[in-house]
Amino acid sequence: MKGILIVVSGFAGAGKGTIMKNLMERYPGFSLSVSATSRLPREGEKEGVNYFFKTREEFEEMIERQEFLEHAEYVGNYYGTPKAFVEKKLSEGMNVLLEIEIQGAMQIKKSFQDALLIFIMPPSAGILRERLTKRGTESPEIIEKRLKRAVSESEGIENYDYIVINDEVDKCTEKLHNIILSAAMQPARQRKFIEEVRNDLKKMSS
Repeated sequence: MKGILIVVSGFAGAGKGTIMKNLMERYPGFSLSVSATSRLPREGEKEGVNYFFKTREEFEEMIERQEFLEHAEYVGNYYGTPKAFVEKKLSEGMNVLLEIEIQGAMQIKKSFQDALLIFIMPPSAGILRERLTKRGTESPEIIEKRLKRAVSESEGIENYDYIVINDEVDKCTEKLHNIILSAAMQPARQRKFIEEVRNDLKKMSS
């Protein structure tokens, strides 16, 4: 059975990265999507693991050939999700996890209608601020910028298929897994199986 492309978004500090890591550790059949970028590799980063590293010219040629599910330019560098990698993993029966911001998620929904869009939410805005502060990795000014960005991001949440509230990591991971299992059983994702049974029934009744 073909896998599902699962697009996971959420505010900074909502815990989406932790949830995805936990999902992959607890359940088989999942693969992380590897993005392409035109920026140079950082120390320790590996080709095909962290990113597919491309020159700016190579990336623009891929854009021309429509080889991305979505792409954007950020701080002078391109980032994008290659179609070929995702489609290969899906054809192998793997569920592909893609962590991406809301604009990229909407691009993917247009070009890949079978994608499952899930938004990870904090239990409240106050808890989101608390989590950002407790990380201890950013200044108060950066935290305020992240919260302001969350205001604009919150305007598009209704376009997702599901929201999952991350009140506790293991519970949230289980909820996410159950949603994916349910989505896999939707008739729209079982067309091949339905057709096989329908044809067998026709043969038996003829």
